Amino acid sequence: MIPPSPSELVAPGTAPLETAPRNPWARSIGSLIFISRWLQAPLYIGLIVAQIVYVVVFMVELYHLIVDDVIGGIAHINEATIMLSVLGLIDVVMIANLLIMVIIGGYETFVSRINTEGHPDQPEWLSHVNANVLKVKLAMAIIGISSIHLLKTFIAVGNMDADGIRSDEVDGLGNYTPTGVLWQVVIHMVFIVSALALAWIDRMSQQTLAAAHAELH
Repeated sequence: MIPPSPSELVAPGTAPLETAPRNPWARSIGSLIFISRWLQAPLYIGLIVAQIVYVVVFMVELYHLIVDDVIGGIAHINEATIMLSVLGLIDVVMIANLLIMVIIGGYETFVSRINTEGHPDQPEWLSHVNANVLKVKLAMAIIGISSIHLLKTFIAVGNMDADGIRSDEVDGLGNYTPTGVLWQVVIHMVFIVSALALAWIDRMSQQTLAAAHAELH
């Protein structure tokens, strides 16, 4: 049985009780706190600048791939070197995608609506973005970036022995040891488990909200 609403409890012929007006100071503080969300806007503008930097990095890496690795070594192209360079480009793109999700999703969630409804280029995920969805998508993007780094490591250390491999053997990409590679795999698995945990928490939250909504109706 649904309990009667407060308006139904009022005696016939009497006006319902009005809520007491809020204190002006409380309204001012609340408005100030609400407006303070715009302090985050310069942060997202800064991320846009970082996005421009990554565009420059991508173009420089692409230039080195074409001029140094392909044209400069056309007679003896090393497939592993080309693959590592391409993976580096993909890594830059993945990080740029992560920046886009943080900029658009974070601004939409925590600052203000962008009002892109009906725009043909509106991202599919933006129509139902919230803090939980954003966290899951960021976790998936981080897993993608970690996968690229791990794949680059696997290519670089294909012939690694128990003593590891030096930086001069992998074109300056760094020193590799079996323990270091093992820790990269462990960290990657931690990222995967964390993403699964966030997705499970988001699903449980959605189920709880759906159950509460069903009880109200």
